[in-house]
Amino acid sequence: MKFIPYEIRSGKENMQIDFDLLEQSIKYNLKEPFFRLYGWSPACVSLGRNQKDDFLDLDFLNSMNINVVRRLTGGRALLHNDEITYCFVCPVSLLKNGENIVQSYKEISKILINVLKQTGIELDFGGNKKVNVHQDYCMLLSTGADLCYNGKKLIGSAQFRKQDYILQHGSILFDYNIELLEKIFKQKVDTSSITSIKEINPALSKNDIIELLSNVKFPLNT
Repeated sequence: MKFIPYEIRSGKENMQIDFDLLEQSIKYNLKEPFFRLYGWSPACVSLGRNQKDDFLDLDFLNSMNINVVRRLTGGRALLHNDEITYCFVCPVSLLKNGENIVQSYKEISKILINVLKQTGIELDFGGNKKVNVHQDYCMLLSTGADLCYNGKKLIGSAQFRKQDYILQHGSILFDYNIELLEKIFKQKVDTSSITSIKEINPALSKNDIIELLSNVKFPLNT
């Protein structure tokens, strides 16, 4: 596996790099997966591939120095601020169940499960919550591909597929600002639905998680 170390970039740069990794894999028919870690500066709202942006107050976002970018992947919007983001790109054939979308999510996400287990954080896959069409914030929605701690969503992930390759990226919530989220998404943020690394174990630093993720191997032995 080719590992790309954690770096902090703008939203536009981060999405371009993810796109380039996918295109490079396709162009050169690469068999080895990419695993990338990154952060965001300034903070950024990413929109799902086909999501409408009419709920955004651009004047407010500009006043807070928050950028807006559109992802390759689907789903609802996210605020990328105090988090660790990962990207995994591989050929469908690399995975045992690559053709099955849900199973491929789970196979890739085991990387994250195994890493956080080392810190004492036991994750499992979320259940399906009925989608509220008025919810624009992705973390309030949970699918069988998301990772939860005690029923609360900690990691949200999304996939994009092209020419027998998979790009999966996702947000590991380190901390969150409820007031800011509610102002951006104009809805109540139910804290019974989400959690963060900081809430689960305040002694863990962002660098602790990044260091553990930086040493993962793929394919997994467990």
